[in-house]
Amino acid sequence: MSGNDGRMLDRRMAIRLSAAAALVAGLFRTGTAWSETPAPDAPFATEIAPGVYAHKGHVALYNPGNEGDISNASFVVGRDSVAVIDTGGSARVGAHLHQAIRSVTQLPIRYVINTHMHPDHVFGNAAFEADQPAFVAHHKMARGLSARAERYIAVNKEAIGEEAFAGTKIVLPTLPVQETMKLDLGDREIVLEPQKTAHTDNDLIVRDSRTGTAFLGDLLFSEHVPTLDGSIVGWAAVLDTLSATPAQRVVPGHGPPSMAWPDAAKPIRHYIQILTDEIRVLLKDDRTLTDAVAVVGRSEKDAWQLFDDYHARNVSAAFAELEWE
Repeated sequence: MSGNDGRMLDRRMAIRLSAAAALVAGLFRTGTAWSETPAPDAPFATEIAPGVYAHKGHVALYNPGNEGDISNASFVVGRDSVAVIDTGGSARVGAHLHQAIRSVTQLPIRYVINTHMHPDHVFGNAAFEADQPAFVAHHKMARGLSARAERYIAVNKEAIGEEAFAGTKIVLPTLPVQETMKLDLGDREIVLEPQKTAHTDNDLIVRDSRTGTAFLGDLLFSEHVPTLDGSIVGWAAVLDTLSATPAQRVVPGHGPPSMAWPDAAKPIRHYIQILTDEIRVLLKDDRTLTDAVAVVGRSEKDAWQLFDDYHARNVSAAFAELEWE
């Protein structure tokens, strides 16, 4: 490796580390307005298809008022058992989800499935430990979550406060998914599909075969601006493949509890393409990361909530990836 190559590699790694740190900090920043907590008589989860229930998290940053409830969570009820898909951003949110399940069925909760490692999707796992389910995730999730565990716990506790944080801890997968896997809930088959690096390097799609419902986790954002913690090129490729795969409905990681497919993919795919195209033009003209952060993707500002909280770090992460092409 030449001296120039070495310096470029060091610069690229520094940008990636900075972007990752910014993403973690942004997940837990306080002070941004958040949606009001639903009225006590409002259901925590709604039935979006027969036996399929989804909860819509707040479109917000972590703060004490929302207790880490900023992402979607779901569950599927079979003849014999229940599968949970994502559990929210704290043990307290997970407990609300557990109560919602018990308001529907007393069947055993056999599987808790995480679509990826981000804390707003996995920190509710602790509320399900007593059920002794299999904790299911992409085979790379345990490594990624373990590496970030100390940081995730520290900033989560600070952001939502000790009371809301109580009982929250890292619960690692016990059933890793390396290739397509099927789980039987009793006359109901759940299909798990691990993905190549996209939103993260441990994205997992869950499909309910009976209703044609696909749980895409943070491969699909709506309302909430996307957050890049993997590969922008990989994310575009995964979305293109998924868009050609039929589904009756999809559950995004952030946004409405149910969306039509493939139309739901169009806004996020457009956002990803805008960033990619504009960064490539700047790189061709030997422009800098500072230039990119100032101008790339600004046409998308009014299309997404929390744009100012996440967009700049998306540009930073994408720039670090694309300048190495």
